[in-house]
Amino acid sequence: MTARSPGDGESAAGTITLDACLRAGARRMAAARGSDMGEAMMEARLIAAHVTGLDAAGLMMNGADPVGEDVAAALQESFDRRARGEPVAYLTGERGFWEHRFLCRPGALIPRPDTEILVEWALELIPRSAPGYRVLDLGTGTGAIALSLSSARPDIDVFAVDRSPLALELARENVTFLRSQGARPDVAMWRGDWLSAVRPGSIDLLVGNPPYLAADDPHLSQGDLRFEPHEALVADEAGLGDYRRLLRSAYEVLRPGGVVLFEHGADQAEAVAVLMRDIGLEVIGTRRDLGGNPRVTAAGTARRRG
Repeated sequence: MTARSPGDGESAAGTITLDACLRAGARRMAAARGSDMGEAMMEARLIAAHVTGLDAAGLMMNGADPVGEDVAAALQESFDRRARGEPVAYLTGERGFWEHRFLCRPGALIPRPDTEILVEWALELIPRSAPGYRVLDLGTGTGAIALSLSSARPDIDVFAVDRSPLALELARENVTFLRSQGARPDVAMWRGDWLSAVRPGSIDLLVGNPPYLAADDPHLSQGDLRFEPHEALVADEAGLGDYRRLLRSAYEVLRPGGVVLFEHGADQAEAVAVLMRDIGLEVIGTRRDLGGNPRVTAAGTARRRG
């Protein structure tokens, strides 16, 4: 890096300061991705916290300190990768979701705030006193849904399935990671194809965020989705294929009064509701995400209030 005079973000020795390094990285990321500087600066601080080991307060307190060549090089590499579109969660190796942080890496979808709507609704649906109550998370990925539910309700039995060995390995690592944060999740996990290994009449609540993008969806070539696993994003039948396959077996595995709770695309609420009705479920309702889009739909073997 070329040294400039003190007062221009440089220390007296001519090396770049942490603050100057963050500003330069944020400008580069904002210009490359077309984002505003506020968003880019927030991402720069998340990346810097990972690279330096400093928390938010530490970054502020050490902002005027010079950055060593090795740290500067590591920051520049990460900023460049983000400028090319690589997700921040993959660069830092984690993402906050619900009440905890989750390990993230290529091979599993990154947990998103919209999915917290599903977790919130699921916790409302679970009875206050629920001995023997069973929840199954379909396509668990990082384990964000299953581990959040188990951490919040240690009195229920939570299960999780995923066909991807990479995702399942990550979900199991997240059990240990959440325990290091003080949570006590207890989730039985296995590798499998949706409901193929589930006994009839054994589940009270089915939850999941199945693949729901059509193969030609333009979002697949935009943003973080370019780096996330294709098989966890795309389904046949214009994005509805996995819902149809899941729901064919859903009624059979549910106990009386059981509920299905699925996240879906913003324009798929009615189509998913139709598939639920087709197998004999009663639609409870649909809830909107943080952007106001219909995002999660519930249906049950008996009507419940949504």
